[in-house]
Amino acid sequence: MFRYVIKRLIQMIPMLILISIISFGVSKLAPGDYLSKMAMNPAISQETIKRERERLGLDKPVYVQYLKWAGGFATGDMGVSFTYNAPVTQVIGQKLGNTLLLGLASMLFTWLIAIPLGIFSAVRQYSWGDKLFSMLSFVSLGVPDFFLALMLLYVAAHTGWLPIGGMQSPQAFVWPWWQQMLDVLLHLVVPTIAVGIGSIAILQRRMRGNMLDVLGEDYIRTARAKGLPEDRVIYRHAVRNAINPMVTLLGYDLATLLSGFALVENVVGWPGLGQLMLQAMVGLDMTLTMAGLMIGAFMLLMGNLIADMLLAWVDPRIKLEA
Repeated sequence: MFRYVIKRLIQMIPMLILISIISFGVSKLAPGDYLSKMAMNPAISQETIKRERERLGLDKPVYVQYLKWAGGFATGDMGVSFTYNAPVTQVIGQKLGNTLLLGLASMLFTWLIAIPLGIFSAVRQYSWGDKLFSMLSFVSLGVPDFFLALMLLYVAAHTGWLPIGGMQSPQAFVWPWWQQMLDVLLHLVVPTIAVGIGSIAILQRRMRGNMLDVLGEDYIRTARAKGLPEDRVIYRHAVRNAINPMVTLLGYDLATLLSGFALVENVVGWPGLGQLMLQAMVGLDMTLTMAGLMIGAFMLLMGNLIADMLLAWVDPRIKLEA
């Protein structure tokens, strides 16, 4: 296992380099740069714009800009954000924890609901419950997460059951720690549901399909013929094999922990990394945008590695070295 992990980590290096080259090149295809909006302001002289472009290195050829950025990134220096005039690591660090909190909450919400629903629908195929959950899953797949967030905010505003927008209430800083924690959890409900509903529909359908395939296998019929209890047949034999393909999807979910909630974060005002990256791309903040892209790429590769390791753990038949 250790040798396999080291091998995969080494293989990530050229992949990350290639991703960085493509990302940097594509980002430069956009017309203008961070100083383009300043150049349209008649109150700012062209000499000032020229000095700023030279200071930021935006007057250099694209390959020179990339090599300068890559050299700093390789040593842990992500550069300085043009928009915030602060180190990128500091700007991202202020938002990273918020996005991780939302990502972990939505992942737990999604998987703890989708997997049992998928098992239930497969075991009771074509029952009223199966038809109801299938209908709800199709409906939820057609509703965008940002629109669902708007609907939930509307309900929260009219009922007063949940707080609206942000991560904490304005007066939360004077509350005791346990009340502040409860306030954050209440603010977390709307974005978590908005992000998780669509994923629940996808995972529930996948789990249902996997379970139906497994329940038709010969070893399941043999287990039933031996007189094993139905619960043991379902949860000890069928679920254990049907869950294997789902582990791969878990790796992709890990990759979206830091980058998959930009629209919802903007709608509900959650101060997360997705909202920050969206603002950086709109504002042509190159250093901040590249840092977000590289973090997302690294999370995707690490998610795939973790998924492979979990798959080998849940299925002893899989040999990682092979």
